[in-house]
Amino acid sequence: MAKRDYYEVLGLEKNASADDIKKAYRKKAIQFHPDKNPGDKQAEENFKEAAEAYDVLSDPQKRQRYDQFGHAGMGGAASGGGFGGGMSMDDIFSQFGDIFGGHFGGFGGFGGFSGGSRGGRRVNRGSDLRVKVKLTLKDIANGVEKKIKVKKYVACSKCNGSGAEDDHSKSTCSTCNGSGVVTRITNTILGQMQTQSACPTCGGEGKIITHKCSVCAGEGIVRDEEVITINIPAGVAEGMQLSMSGKGNAARRGGINGDLLILVEEEPHPELIRDENDLLYNLLLSFPQAALGDTVEVPTIDGKAKVKIDPGTQPGKVLRLRNKGLPSVNSYGTGDLLVNVSVYIPETLSSAEKETLTKLKDEANFQPKKSVKDKIFSKFRNLFD
Repeated sequence: MAKRDYYEVLGLEKNASADDIKKAYRKKAIQFHPDKNPGDKQAEENFKEAAEAYDVLSDPQKRQRYDQFGHAGMGGAASGGGFGGGMSMDDIFSQFGDIFGGHFGGFGGFGGFSGGSRGGRRVNRGSDLRVKVKLTLKDIANGVEKKIKVKKYVACSKCNGSGAEDDHSKSTCSTCNGSGVVTRITNTILGQMQTQSACPTCGGEGKIITHKCSVCAGEGIVRDEEVITINIPAGVAEGMQLSMSGKGNAARRGGINGDLLILVEEEPHPELIRDENDLLYNLLLSFPQAALGDTVEVPTIDGKAKVKIDPGTQPGKVLRLRNKGLPSVNSYGTGDLLVNVSVYIPETLSSAEKETLTKLKDEANFQPKKSVKDKIFSKFRNLFD
């Protein structure tokens, strides 16, 4: 099922301000919060959808890519789920808890999210990783699978990321009784104010490690290498950033992994120049070829293509080869190959060549007609308008 437009999800116009986006997301999150809609799967999906939309539109760089490329610019649609892939409840509560002030979920008279074993505990999140991937025009035209080796933090294999030496090396925090948060009541002139914050004893995890893992020293993560397969969609562009959810650094003690951010770099083509989805090629003809006509070959992304040169072809003429360019990242068609005709004038001539051209110089057919002169002058003048 195709994703809805993020602006539509939050009920916003495309020129919405950052404050408008935050207010709209808060309204949707309150409306579809799991505690307010227990057991309602559709409300839960709407809750996740709103959070995903906010994640993109609240980030200026992500928003710019989304406005330019749509969902494909975020990577999700084009890679078969490898990029993006939606957000889990832990992602949402971990990343956006501060939007409501204090402990996430405690807004408007209903409590925080309590699904599964999460309770009110803080969930650690691993940091994101950034890598650069160099692509040829052929890679960009067809899409490509790349395997890269990344040095990163991974879950400790001995303790499975828990940080504890064994199953009996963790105990419930006595300060917060396992909730991960502490509540403080303050008397003010407006009455009693209740605030919640992460437990200072366990750091919001709800558990205390009594015997730390001997391999990771209780962190739950170790430094290692991982080979990651990246599926690059066709039509990406220089500077575009894709993301793979959960492929960044592992989080301490079984939290949420960070993301892998992939920055696209284009390798220059020896003969073709990219102009958005079109490709440009400068075709250099000899004077006889331009005057008499010919059939020549021009380079394309996949090989060669034959082009017919009509007799009397003028320098500056552009020949268009339909659909020989690059595909749109949104699958909205393919660009063209534009062949710009140039005519080569020899810098030095042999005696025989000079004699031949001297005979032709005064021939009437080799002098430009007034209509041709006017056309050339008109083009020249337009350069300065």
